Amino acid sequence: MNATQEIIIRPHRDWWQIDWSEMLRYRDLIYILIWRDFIAKYKQTILGPAWFILQPLLTTFVFTIIFARVANIPTDGLPPTLFYLAGLVTWNYFANVLSSNATTFISQAHIFSKVYFPRLIVPISATISNLLAAALQFLTLAIFWLWFRFFTDVGAQLSLRWEILLFPLVLLQAGLCGLAVALIYSALTAKYRDLSFLLGFVTQTWMYATPVIYSLSLIPEDWRWLAYLNPMTQPVEATKLLLLGQGTVALPPYIQSLLTTGILLIVGLALFHRTERTFVDTV
Repeated sequence: MNATQEIIIRPHRDWWQIDWSEMLRYRDLIYILIWRDFIAKYKQTILGPAWFILQPLLTTFVFTIIFARVANIPTDGLPPTLFYLAGLVTWNYFANVLSSNATTFISQAHIFSKVYFPRLIVPISATISNLLAAALQFLTLAIFWLWFRFFTDVGAQLSLRWEILLFPLVLLQAGLCGLAVALIYSALTAKYRDLSFLLGFVTQTWMYATPVIYSLSLIPEDWRWLAYLNPMTQPVEATKLLLLGQGTVALPPYIQSLLTTGILLIVGLALFHRTERTFVDTV
């Protein structure tokens, strides 16, 4: 006769303690959620995952018309299409991670209240699935880069450098920053539902505070410290520098950006873990 197995689920005594080994045991669920998030986002649409490519292309077209042609905002001598696409690759990954996870406790309440599994699996799987969308957008940028490199007059200023190998690290920071802010936001929306209605406004305002449609070099040096308070300023500028050769990146501000991201992530993990213990009583 086989011995009976017993699984005992008990709350953590310390709200900052996260059982990472338990999450590893649920890795199969992470794989399932990654695939579900990637496919289900545009399920029952005509173009399907092609929207991951079309959305940044349409946004780039609008930015080119309004900001490059009408407003005449400089793009560091780069073709506006490449300038905006490069900035959007990193920014969209951050924004998608934030929007996917900012209301986790509200959107997943019907599951959380019935089935037990480590709640942190949901935002982590969404962060990874959005990475697949970022890869498609990067591929789109690469195609346009090749076109401008070999078939236009600006090709001489475009070249591949070894620094491009650092780009995955920049994208990783953007994803972690988006996850950190989303964890904090989800913990707050679990109690204050009104914040969920402000998410679109917060994301849109944050984008205009980030050098996506303009270059950091346009900001006077005396005022750049304000831009450096934004942890997404340096990753977006680093993306333009690594992929296009133009960008305002300095070591001290980037270290500040990394430290800010790390602090936000620690705070986000702590708040999320604390909220998951009692959110069913408030959601």
